[in-house]
Amino acid sequence: MGYAFDTQAYSPAGAPSAAAGQGQALSGRNLLEKMRSVRVELGPSLKDVQAFTKQLAVMVKAGINIRDAIDAVASQVKSARFREVLYQVSGDVESGQPLSKALGKHPGIFRPLYVNMIRAAELSGSLAGMLQRISVYLSSQMETRSMIRGAMVYPIILGVMAVVTTVFLLVFVLPQFTSLFAGKEALLPAPTLALMAISNFMRTRWYLVLAGGIAVVAGLTVGIKTPRGRITWDRLKLRLPVLRGLFHALYISRSVHTLSELLTAGVGILETLRITADVSGNTVYRNMWMTVHQAVEQGDKLAETLNETAILPKNVVQMTAAGEESGRLGEVLGDVAEYYQKELRSSIKTVTSMIEPLMIVIMGLVVGFIAMSIILPIFKMSSLMK
Repeated sequence: MGYAFDTQAYSPAGAPSAAAGQGQALSGRNLLEKMRSVRVELGPSLKDVQAFTKQLAVMVKAGINIRDAIDAVASQVKSARFREVLYQVSGDVESGQPLSKALGKHPGIFRPLYVNMIRAAELSGSLAGMLQRISVYLSSQMETRSMIRGAMVYPIILGVMAVVTTVFLLVFVLPQFTSLFAGKEALLPAPTLALMAISNFMRTRWYLVLAGGIAVVAGLTVGIKTPRGRITWDRLKLRLPVLRGLFHALYISRSVHTLSELLTAGVGILETLRITADVSGNTVYRNMWMTVHQAVEQGDKLAETLNETAILPKNVVQMTAAGEESGRLGEVLGDVAEYYQKELRSSIKTVTSMIEPLMIVIMGLVVGFIAMSIILPIFKMSSLMK
């Protein structure tokens, strides 16, 4: 065995040895494992948390001890960080802490909504059913995110293509006609002169263009993260002509769905409103829910306060009032959330169907303008020569 290994290791010059090949393969696998570990260390995604919740619900329903169930799920988790967190939760539960308290120690993974629903289930003794409800809720949030991202993919691709095409025409195509137009600037129309100046600047001062683009992107990114920039951006999203309906449907659906789940779980109205404000996803809606929270805390009715904010549609306010009067607020809000989930899907389809042709028209106009700015002077000079 040892001799065979030596023979393969010392293969003739110029011929790759098996050991060397194995070393390269191991090196490649090690690099791949390192790359995967970097990705894993970024932490669990919403999908990971949803899968954990679903599996835990099945095991608890089957009568397995909660600590054993958490350990069993943790052993199958791919994320090292998430696995460590789950083992910490299991250890806290084994030491006698409630599951909600153990989960609450990791707010970056288990949000207040998650923890409060678990706490309510512990009081009512329906943990398995609540875990299933949380799993369905997280699945709904994942579906919503997927729909929004999917709707934005094609317009982004068209936008990138428009920018690349414009830069290509200005940097590589238009300069080919510079020598043809040299000395005849007086005959050239203003659009052609402007495009030639832009083309020359982009070719000779490309580093300034690149730096300016990076500065704009960085400035917008940093600006949106500031309190003033965030609220300005959130207000703009609710006023954009094509997209405002989609964003309103998204925030209403998310807020009302959260309200419904928490109230049905038995969480107090004040805590429910505070959590809804945090998960709404928009500063305008967050401020609205916090205003409602303060009013309800002072003894006002939920529907009356919502009506005064004038942000939610009238039908949502009316349904909320009906739910308050009948004592079935959580159930009624669940129906409202389902309606706006359908409204969100419809809005996404509408926006997608409008943006796609709009982007194509804009790209066609830009490319057509550049082409005509090049062709028209050529026709003009040809007619003068005749």
